Amino acid sequence: MVDEKNIDIREHCSRSCIYQDKGRCWDEIAMSDDVNECDNFIFRLNIGNMKEDRVIKSYKGFDKNMQCRGFQYEVGKEYEVDGDIKCCSRGFHACGSPWEVFNYYDIVNSRFAEVEQSGKIDRGDNSTKVCSSRIKIKVELKLSDIIKICIKWLKNITSQSKTEKTTGPNDNSSFYVRISSSDDHAWISSDRDYAKISSSGNSANIGSSGNFAQVSSSGDFAKILSEGDYAQISSSDYYVQIGSSGYFAQISSTGYCARVCSSGNRAIINSSGDSTKIVSTGKDSIIMCAGDKSIVKAEVGSWITLTEWAWDDMMKQRVPKYVKTEYVDGERIKANTWYKLKNQMFTEVILEKE
Repeated sequence: MVDEKNIDIREHCSRSCIYQDKGRCWDEIAMSDDVNECDNFIFRLNIGNMKEDRVIKSYKGFDKNMQCRGFQYEVGKEYEVDGDIKCCSRGFHACGSPWEVFNYYDIVNSRFAEVEQSGKIDRGDNSTKVCSSRIKIKVELKLSDIIKICIKWLKNITSQSKTEKTTGPNDNSSFYVRISSSDDHAWISSDRDYAKISSSGNSANIGSSGNFAQVSSSGDFAKILSEGDYAQISSSDYYVQIGSSGYFAQISSTGYCARVCSSGNRAIINSSGDSTKIVSTGKDSIIMCAGDKSIVKAEVGSWITLTEWAWDDMMKQRVPKYVKTEYVDGERIKANTWYKLKNQMFTEVILEKE
């Protein structure tokens, strides 16, 4: 059995870690009492099917039925598989980073849980994916829970005590913090009220827990999570995932295939990109979709506006034909039910894969 305490992290990290800061590995920077908070802990090394005595805390995504790749899970139950364990081949999979879970299960269609992994362990390359022979589904996480965990995790690896101290536009020490980034794969975290965060790189991960935060992203595949009240979040590129649990959030998305999920009351959500999916579980929210093939579901007391597009032979392109607004009363327009606008009518949608 390999004892990770006897492995020199500095010796191996340069070969295994994809997150480095001027030669300093995030494994080393982010090491904490809870090693699972580190994005690329030492087990990222290709040690193989290592037998672990300790339990690893990880995060796992499921479809709406609490299934993963056809296997049925239940909260509180433990599962075990025999034989060799190989990441992406055989075993139970989860992620050490809660952010990485959204790479496999998007924020609007999925359920999430904190799990405990043990037994034989294998690790994925260039990721925090953990494959184990034993897994326990410890607790299911609501949207507000997974957002809080993600922001705490991100704050841990980006805190100034673990990275080189910065000044100027990315200084997170002042009350009215301003943070800007143009790098791809950026990790940005702020717990300050009135924070102003902007990112133009692709695949950015942005977490904000302060009230009145203003977050802007123009890169593809960004993940933006906010738990503060009165947050203003805007995104202008493709395949963005936005999660907000604060009250009075204002969310705007113009990119295609955005996924927006809000659990705070009185949220205002605007989308102009095609093929957007929006979920609102807060009360008294307003959702407006101008894009083609967009779908929405919301709680009783909310208002939904949808747009129907059609081909115009004269203009040789699709154009908006109808715009309609409905009130979610729980009867004629049902709560927590997907709707699209079809033939000028709000029509229920059953997703093939949720």
